[in-house]
Amino acid sequence: METKKKHLTTTQIIIMSFVLAVFAGTILLTMPIASASRQATPFIDALFTATTSVCVTGLVVVTTASHWSLFGKIIILILIQIGGLGVITITTTLMVALGKKISLSSRMLLGDAFNLDTLKGLVQFLRRVFQGAFLVEAIGALCFIPVFVPEYGPAKGIWYSVFHAVSAFCNAGIDIVGETSFMPYVNDVWANIVTMTLIILGGIGFIVWWDVLHAVREKIKGSKRRIFDLLGLHSKVAITMSAFLIISGTLLFAAFEWNNPLTIGGFTGGQKWMAALFQSVTTRTAGIATISQKGLTVPSVITSMFLMFTGGSSVGTAGGVKVTTVAVVILSVVATVRGNNDVTCYGRRISDKIVRKAIAIIFISFMASILAIIAMRLLECGESVDIIFEIYSALGTVGLSRDYTGTIGLAGKIVLCICMFLGRIGPITMVIAFTMKDTKTALRLPEGKITVG
Repeated sequence: METKKKHLTTTQIIIMSFVLAVFAGTILLTMPIASASRQATPFIDALFTATTSVCVTGLVVVTTASHWSLFGKIIILILIQIGGLGVITITTTLMVALGKKISLSSRMLLGDAFNLDTLKGLVQFLRRVFQGAFLVEAIGALCFIPVFVPEYGPAKGIWYSVFHAVSAFCNAGIDIVGETSFMPYVNDVWANIVTMTLIILGGIGFIVWWDVLHAVREKIKGSKRRIFDLLGLHSKVAITMSAFLIISGTLLFAAFEWNNPLTIGGFTGGQKWMAALFQSVTTRTAGIATISQKGLTVPSVITSMFLMFTGGSSVGTAGGVKVTTVAVVILSVVATVRGNNDVTCYGRRISDKIVRKAIAIIFISFMASILAIIAMRLLECGESVDIIFEIYSALGTVGLSRDYTGTIGLAGKIVLCICMFLGRIGPITMVIAFTMKDTKTALRLPEGKITVG
């Protein structure tokens, strides 16, 4: 009797590619040459650093600036770039660069990696992603030069500029400035603008990039429609939700922290608004801090956790459940309350399949956060607010910390590693990867009724 060969699904291959990247990074970071002291880094600390780099999170158990050597920092930077763009994406791009033909299975794998519905023009899309990403990172590095070169000198300043441009664009949140992240630059207008721009461009998603460029070209050609009207539904929702969350987050942080001496209480009015804006942007999975997260008021902590859970946009470098997912769930609730049969947005109907997927993502992610909080509370000591904040920061691949990550033991580090990995690949992706699909049948079961609410 023949036994059927079991082949890995595309989802499982994507997950395994991230696992292998983390494992390779861990091995390299345990080498004595990777640490500034030239002593081998403990395996769990190297594993945590590799995970936070590949998963573009930013939580650290050792200070990146002082613990790692130049070799170690280069490895971290490479892992950030791999994690930001995706292992499958980089591998396929190298194949294209070498003139290799991309098979249908590889195209399907790329489609799943980017969560795209069509394989049409996939290789061209991939090429544009790489060109666009590296162009933005290069421009970002050039813009950082006036910030770092005067302070650190030409060689070190350029290195710092490149590292932080990649880290900010990939929404990694890892810096090599020191133990206080970007707090020394809290009142540096140019440094804030460059960092926030890179974070937003990376987090808004590549689909939105090309959609906006297409709309601008159509407008230049003489289209009488507004640029916003020329955009696709995904881009409209992503831009609208991102703008709403950035603005509302800024207003809330300014209101909650205005007189708080532990954060922005001692700043001028303009400095307070800039710090509040940066906090609103960075909580959407970037993780670079310009104010103390430990000093935040409780309302600001709650606001931060919501923004971290939400994250950025799909098909980008950001984490979280994604702004489009939250938007679909909100629209579904509105449609239900109004008694509408269809979920609609900007004159388009959203399919039931997308609505169900959005609800599943929110539910599974929330349940994962609850289980992680319980596990951390049982395994580690600490204040509950710090634990909850850290869990949402890890699951949202944000990297902001209330000075708690560095205090945890082995068990806590493992929990956070799992959270960061889940946050990068998505809890629902993990469920789909290791769950057998239901067999499709032509028959539909009789309808049953359940009373809810």
